[in-house]
Amino acid sequence: MLTRLVTLLGLVALGVLGPATAHAQSSPGALATGIHISDGRLVEGNGNDFIMRGVNHAHTWYPGETQSLADVKALGANTVRVVLSNGHRWTKNSAADVAAVVSQCKANRLICVLEVHDTTGYGEDAAAGTLDQAADYWIGLKDVLAGEENYVIVNIGNEPWGNTNPAGWTDPTIAAIKKLRNAGFEHTIMVDAPNWGQDWQGVMRANAQAVYDADTTGNLIFSIHMYSVYDTAQEITDYLNAFVNAGLPILIGEFGGPPDQWGDPDEDTMMAAAQQLRLGYLAWSWSGNTDPILDLSIGFDPSRLSSWGQRIFNGANGIAQTSREATVFGGGNPEDTQAPTAPGTPTASAVTATSLSLTWTAATDNVGVTGYDVVRVSGGSETTVAASTTNTVAVTGLTADTTYTFAVYARDAAGNRSARSATVNVTTDEGGSTPGVGCSVGYRIIGEWPGGFQGEITIRNTGTSAISGWTLAFAFANGQTVTNMWGGTPTQNGGAVRVTPASYTSTIPAAGSVTVGFTGSKGATNTAPTAFSLNGSTCATT
Repeated sequence: MLTRLVTLLGLVALGVLGPATAHAQSSPGALATGIHISDGRLVEGNGNDFIMRGVNHAHTWYPGETQSLADVKALGANTVRVVLSNGHRWTKNSAADVAAVVSQCKANRLICVLEVHDTTGYGEDAAAGTLDQAADYWIGLKDVLAGEENYVIVNIGNEPWGNTNPAGWTDPTIAAIKKLRNAGFEHTIMVDAPNWGQDWQGVMRANAQAVYDADTTGNLIFSIHMYSVYDTAQEITDYLNAFVNAGLPILIGEFGGPPDQWGDPDEDTMMAAAQQLRLGYLAWSWSGNTDPILDLSIGFDPSRLSSWGQRIFNGANGIAQTSREATVFGGGNPEDTQAPTAPGTPTASAVTATSLSLTWTAATDNVGVTGYDVVRVSGGSETTVAASTTNTVAVTGLTADTTYTFAVYARDAAGNRSARSATVNVTTDEGGSTPGVGCSVGYRIIGEWPGGFQGEITIRNTGTSAISGWTLAFAFANGQTVTNMWGGTPTQNGGAVRVTPASYTSTIPAAGSVTVGFTGSKGATNTAPTAFSLNGSTCATT
């Protein structure tokens, strides 16, 4: 979970810390009873790579929101990291409750990462518990978890050390790992970093090999949490590559994208690097945050994704585009080695200055085609720009008056990929405002507190063509000020506010909508704006 940072954040550059120098050993096959580590990678019991694409879910605080597991699965996730409590700080999750969670994960074909949250910030937060206490909790659940090694990963404790003497993290981490192994646990174990999970002082990075070697089974994976410490591409890629180059397994176990008072995380690089390096990521978090800018869905409602949620599920390198279901659920057949046929040549339609639609003849497969990857071709290189489960897709974020070359691949449930389709060249329209804009705007206040509030603006395109490169204008009447925004960038002069889009909200398809969220300051009165315009055209209000 995103937590407080001390003022020393800028004093240590992660990129200059030395990576572990030795390579991880392959895990012994005799102990690889389920999900395990092989040659520095997380794999299933059948040896297939498993790359986590999922979210965190705060089960211990919202035990009634079990529908969330089905909801995140429906949006494409293959993993959920479930917040539990050992009773040290919050209400203890019983063995029966944990068994029910595991059962629901399996019913929804999700790999289940279970974590004890009570350890968060130990050494700096007096309320936090120890890793040893967390290990005892897991041992108490051994009867529930035994036999679930194909489906469950045990994350010993969340962010188990604060910023006070983070070097103290290493020995208790090793001791907790040994305690679980001595108790007979054969699950893959996950360990979080100190510095509230962000390891900005490099303790986990420097001691990773020693910690890994302490696990006699070799089935250990490291988890880095990336928030505002990771606001540059170099910091992100340097950290991840240090582990990959050392042959040590790692994933991004939590990360955020919306900017906060400490900085603006570079979630685009996090997701792109994870995809390039074939590493897992788990976004924080589905819903229910006390700081709601990190809610992926509003009020646990999958039909009301926030801009952050749209980015994670539907954006570039997002879950819908990159997630593959674990083969243990039958979503992939390791015996299926036949690739789909090549899709038909794509054709373009609805071409605007910054977007277009592509359609192609569907591929065929001996088992079944599960999706398509659309690539931009430039010389001898390719860049994935979109993914779809059908034979049509919208491509956005393009440059006006520019010629692009696109092609399509098909894939099946076993991960087999077809030959590339023939290519199509498309030139986007010249730039300029979209004539005849039709729009409606919904404005609502999600919550208020003394001196502040959270708002949400939904912009709907009621016209017949996509709107790209938009500017929304409105005015506050009571001196309100936007203090933070996600999904857009605000400028404010007095009460007048103008909003331009983020990269992932820049195009509003015909009959589609985008949502911008924000926090603001206010006085005693907080009247909603009464008029909105988009690209100079007046919008209806809803």
